[in-house]
Amino acid sequence: MSEKRRILLQLDTDAHPSVFDAVVATDAGAEVLLRHGNVEPADVRDLVYGLMFTRGGEDLARSAVFVGGGDVAAADIVFDQVRDAFFGPVRVSVMADPSGANTTAAAAVHLAQQHIDLATSSVAVLAATGPVGRRVARLLLRCGARTFVTSRSLERATALVDQLPTESASGKAEPVETASPDQLRNLIAGVDAVVAAGTTGVCLLPKSVWQTASLKLMVDLNAVPPLGIEGIQADDRAARYGDTIAYGALGVGRLKMKIHKAAIRRLFERNDQVFDVDALFELAATLDE
Repeated sequence: MSEKRRILLQLDTDAHPSVFDAVVATDAGAEVLLRHGNVEPADVRDLVYGLMFTRGGEDLARSAVFVGGGDVAAADIVFDQVRDAFFGPVRVSVMADPSGANTTAAAAVHLAQQHIDLATSSVAVLAATGPVGRRVARLLLRCGARTFVTSRSLERATALVDQLPTESASGKAEPVETASPDQLRNLIAGVDAVVAAGTTGVCLLPKSVWQTASLKLMVDLNAVPPLGIEGIQADDRAARYGDTIAYGALGVGRLKMKIHKAAIRRLFERNDQVFDVDALFELAATLDE
């Protein structure tokens, strides 16, 4: 009997399931995609049961779930519901990467720690309350960094700090308001590194600010002009600007794609793997950059 095909159940909280995620999954070895959009938490159990109960034993490893969507908070709830549907050995592997936030954050922080000791460094995450910024802050704390969680609203920055997990974090998170140029300049003057995690087409860090600071590292996760960090290039990969090392979004994106594809492939190796942002970060350490 021929080996059963690799089926990926794609659960997306957006109306139209991500084409990007579907293409990456296909390139990584998924042979059949079952794509569902507008997925609500109440829908999840029956969808997962439909995937699991048609196969058993070793064949469960040929089925897996991917959770995506533009609303990271909504996708997190769906991800939790997927795992709640498992019982005993009846389970499949699952991965979450809404808006590419988990793989992008895993790549960015992995690259950052190749150049600075995060456990002894201070890092400012600009636009930290966005989908990618939240994940970056989480991983920086895990690595022991003193992490400045920034927003134009101190209330929003403080709320995020209160939400970040602390049980596995050795770093310290501090909320910072960056509503004025002076606030931004004072922050950048006192940190070792900065990660710009804002939305596309918004400059968060002017060249005039970072050139007068003593940054060791800059990472920009926006590839759409104007870039998040003015004066660097989207394809920078460990580029040097004086004493500062810089990564642009495309420079980070190469590793991000490797993480994404490697995780999809590993979903089909066993039926009990869970790839959240922490597991994806661990996976990054096993890959060639």
